[in-house]
Amino acid sequence: MSPTITAAALCAVGAEKVVSNEIRKLGLQVSEGGFGKVRFKTDLPGLYRSLMGLRAADRVLLEAAWFQAPDFDALFEGARSVPWEDYIPSGMGLKVVKVRTNRSRLQAETSIQAVVHKAAAGRLCEKYRIRRLPEGGDAAELRVYIEKDQVSLLLDLSGEPLFKRGYRTEGGIAPLRETTAAAIILLSGWKRKYPLYDPFCGSGTIAAEAAMYAWDLAPGLGRRFALEKLLISHKGTEIAVKEELLARADFDRLVRIAGSDASAGAVDSARANLERVLKPARGKGGTPVLPSFMTLPMEEAGVPVWETASGAEDGAGFIITNPPYGKRLEDPESAERIYGEMGKLAGHFPGWKLVLITDHPGFESFFGKKADSCREITNGAIPSYLYQYDEL
Repeated sequence: MSPTITAAALCAVGAEKVVSNEIRKLGLQVSEGGFGKVRFKTDLPGLYRSLMGLRAADRVLLEAAWFQAPDFDALFEGARSVPWEDYIPSGMGLKVVKVRTNRSRLQAETSIQAVVHKAAAGRLCEKYRIRRLPEGGDAAELRVYIEKDQVSLLLDLSGEPLFKRGYRTEGGIAPLRETTAAAIILLSGWKRKYPLYDPFCGSGTIAAEAAMYAWDLAPGLGRRFALEKLLISHKGTEIAVKEELLARADFDRLVRIAGSDASAGAVDSARANLERVLKPARGKGGTPVLPSFMTLPMEEAGVPVWETASGAEDGAGFIITNPPYGKRLEDPESAERIYGEMGKLAGHFPGWKLVLITDHPGFESFFGKKADSCREITNGAIPSYLYQYDEL
C-alpha cells in the first residue's frame, strides 16, 4: 500500500468549494480549504488521479513539510530536515518559485526564498556529494507558504499549469482559462440533461469544458506532468490511472451544447479546439455529438437557432458565457453597451438560466436586472464576478 501523502490543489479564489467536491469525487480525503488552496490526503495513484482528473484546479503540489518557524533559524532547520533526496533525483536543480506570507513574523519574501533554497540545496548537495546543484536544465519547483508562523513547503507536481490542457492551440484575444471555465460550469449547477449555450464562445473554452464534464472525460489525459521526473513517480501507476479514468468516459451520452460568436475566426478556432479535446480518447469507441458553433452576433442568438443546431426539447437550459471585458477586449463604454444589449436574451431564451463571468462590478445596472446571486472569483490575475440569474 502506498504511504499517505499530503497534497494541495491550487485554484481560483472562489472555486475552493468545487475543487473540494472534485477531490472527494475522485475518492480522496479533503483536509481543509481556503483562499485558493485545498489540502487533501492521498496516495501515489491519487496524486496521478488528481493531476489528470481535476477540472477546476490550476496546480497540484506535494506538501513536503509543515512546521513552525517564528524566525529564520527555525525556517532553515525545518527546510533542511526534509528528505529532499527522496523526491529530487541527482542531476536536477531546485528553484523556489513562490513565497507567500501572512500574519507571520517572517515577512521578507526574498530572504525567505534564499533561506529555504540554501537549506534544501545544501542537503541535496551533501546527499549527492556534489558542490552545487546543476543550473540551466530540469529543476524541481518549490513554493513556500507561511501562515501564522506555520510553514508549508510545497513541491510542484504539475509542471505547466493544469489549465494548459493541450487542446487549445488556437485562442482568442482574451481567452478564458480552462480551469476557470470549468469552475463556473460546476458552480452554475448545470447538468448534462440540460442544453447549454454560449453566445460569446470565442475559442470555445466553455463549450469544450462542458463537453468533457458531460462525457466524464478527464481533462489531463493528453499532457505531461512534473511528477514524471521526480523519484516518487511510477510509470505503471500512471498508465493504470490513465486507463481507469479513460474507462469512465462515455461518448454516447446526449450532449446539447452550442456556441456562437460574431467573429468567424473565433468560431473556426472553437471548432478546431473541440476536435483536439477528443485526441487523448481516440480509439475508445462511441460516437460523440460535438458542440455546434455558429458565426452569429449575440443579439441574433435565440432558441430557434438552438433547435436547428442541437435539438433542444423543453425550452429550458443554461446560458453560460464570458462577455467581453472592458479592460481586455473593448473600451469600458463598449463593454457596458454590450451588457445592456444582453438584456435582449430574456426575450430570446425565456425560462433559461444565465450565468456569466465579468470583471465589471456594475454589470447588473447595465443589464437591467439584479442577479439572483453574485460571487467573487478570479480569472487568472483578474478579480471577477460570477453573476447568476435563475430565470431570464
